[in-house]
Amino acid sequence: MRLSSLAIVSATFCVAAVLSYVTAQFSVTVIEANTEISLREALDEGGHTWAEVQADGLTVALSGTAPSEAERFQAISVAGSIVDAARVHDRLDVKLAKAIAPPGFSVELLRNDSGLSIIGLIPKSTDRADIEAKLRDIIEPGVPIANLLENADYPVPQGWEDALAYALNAIGRLPRSKVSIEAELVSITAITDSTEEKQNLERDLTRAAPPGLRIALNISAPRPVITPFRLRFVHDGDTAHFDACSAATEDDRARILTAARKAGLTGSENCVIGLGVPSPNWAKAVEQAIAAIAELDGGTVTFADADISLVGRVGTDRSLFDNVVGELEAVLPEVFAIHAVLPEPKDETVQETPEFVATLSPEGLVQLRGRLPDDALRGLANSYAKARFGSENVYMAARVVDGLPSDWSLRVLAGLEGLAYLANGVLIVTPEDVLIRGITEDENATGDIAGLLSAKLGESRPYTMDITYREPPPPVDLPPTPEECEANLVAAQSEGKITFEPGSATIAAESLDVMRAIADILRECGDLRLEIQGHTDSQGRESMNQQLSQARAQSVLNEMRSRRILTTNYVAKGYGESQPIADNGTEEGREANRRIEFRLIRAASNTPNDENGLDSVASDAQQEASESAADNLAVDDTSEQDENTGQETAPANSAETAPAEEGTTDEQN
Repeated sequence: MRLSSLAIVSATFCVAAVLSYVTAQFSVTVIEANTEISLREALDEGGHTWAEVQADGLTVALSGTAPSEAERFQAISVAGSIVDAARVHDRLDVKLAKAIAPPGFSVELLRNDSGLSIIGLIPKSTDRADIEAKLRDIIEPGVPIANLLENADYPVPQGWEDALAYALNAIGRLPRSKVSIEAELVSITAITDSTEEKQNLERDLTRAAPPGLRIALNISAPRPVITPFRLRFVHDGDTAHFDACSAATEDDRARILTAARKAGLTGSENCVIGLGVPSPNWAKAVEQAIAAIAELDGGTVTFADADISLVGRVGTDRSLFDNVVGELEAVLPEVFAIHAVLPEPKDETVQETPEFVATLSPEGLVQLRGRLPDDALRGLANSYAKARFGSENVYMAARVVDGLPSDWSLRVLAGLEGLAYLANGVLIVTPEDVLIRGITEDENATGDIAGLLSAKLGESRPYTMDITYREPPPPVDLPPTPEECEANLVAAQSEGKITFEPGSATIAAESLDVMRAIADILRECGDLRLEIQGHTDSQGRESMNQQLSQARAQSVLNEMRSRRILTTNYVAKGYGESQPIADNGTEEGREANRRIEFRLIRAASNTPNDENGLDSVASDAQQEASESAADNLAVDDTSEQDENTGQETAPANSAETAPAEEGTTDEQN
């Protein structure tokens, strides 16, 4: 019985111990779970969703990667507010800080009449003193230079040296300019003295840019100074036109042309915007005068600064003429003065009208005939004509008579001066009129002649002009434009392709005639920015195709150099199989895709979109090429097969040979 009682007591204690252990374990699990839940909620509310919580008894472990050291500290603080900070184990990591990005290197060159300043941030390896020394070699002696450059010890970005060298050379030709330099981009803003100088600068700066450098040019020419500020509007009753037109602003020009169209002007007319307007009310006065001509149903109005000459048509009703002129005088702005004339009808009883005639032939020969008042004017007109047209080109056949108008000499000499603006034409001086008729190759000649006659003859003397503008023929020795060169390169290869040895970058012998023709074209084109592109089909590995296309483009470039072509601004670039122009699923398509192309590297716009610096015309040309493979710049490089294995025979290793891929068939590159 005693043993049985002890066993029961012992069993009771064992059961109690087990129950106590289970209860304790359950309590710990509940406490840990509650702790984890409470801590996670607090961390999430604080925005620390990246943190992980693991409770182990009375201790809490935090793990995860904090975005920064500050957020790591904040997460630990949140945990310490929930449980005792001593029981929080920190196992947090901190995300590595990103390397500091290199600064954007840029330089601004500012030059005007007072000097030159250079400011910006350059790489430490670029010597600021050397930049200043180069500038002193380029610009005029004595020009002060303010060197405000700073440097930073970071690697030189790609294209920086080329951009800097180009900009330093360009600033030497731009006395009033701002040049902004960045890696692979130079932006130039400048002012020139004339439109011709602007065009020459744009051409030269574009050609001088090294390959791969994007340039943005914003070169402007100042408005011309017009003296006198002139305008001449002629309405013959049926049609109307300007012999000369000047305006101070774009708005003034629009107002003048609108008034002229209401009065009968048809077609397109140009009105030169210039400096020297005599009054801010110039456009208003011109509108009123043209409206008066329209009301008279014809006539001529001439402005020379603030002097206005209005000549009505023969046969216009005198009372209508007087009313219109009177109303015009009343509304004209201050400063403007008008002289109005209504010519009388010709007297039909007069049998003969004296005249002086000078004819200028297209060959430059001048014949003077008709009537002059005295020997002095005869000698003066002869000498003046020889001075303007060449002594060997003038033939004097005029005779001296009495009874000519007193201003005959002035009108003859003014007419001869106006005739000199023409390529060929005739001058006729009569008692009632000075007529200049002919063809000019100067688009500003009509306005210049009108201004000249207005100033020389005075506001009261009428004159008539019938001048036609003709585009001057291009100089015989003018080199072709870059666009013409690109078209000529396409034409040269339309009858034969550039071919290579199978699987090689060696130009085939049968392509020598094509290469000779291309070299002749490039020799005529002169300094041209050109990219020689290599392309393949999609057969074989992409990396191999890229290498082969690069090697072939370089081979063509080397061939041009061997033919003494200036290739300073040429680059060779392989595009591999990335730019197909036909279906690689057919033999004809693969044949078209294996090609060499010549593409112009054009100047970048202010917002360039083409990362290669090539004009969108190149893309259009590729689209056209896909429509007609015969017109493509294609490479015929059909590979040979080893007659035993059926595999392409690899060429011998050379500097111009790309590695051949095993298993390449005769349809491959």
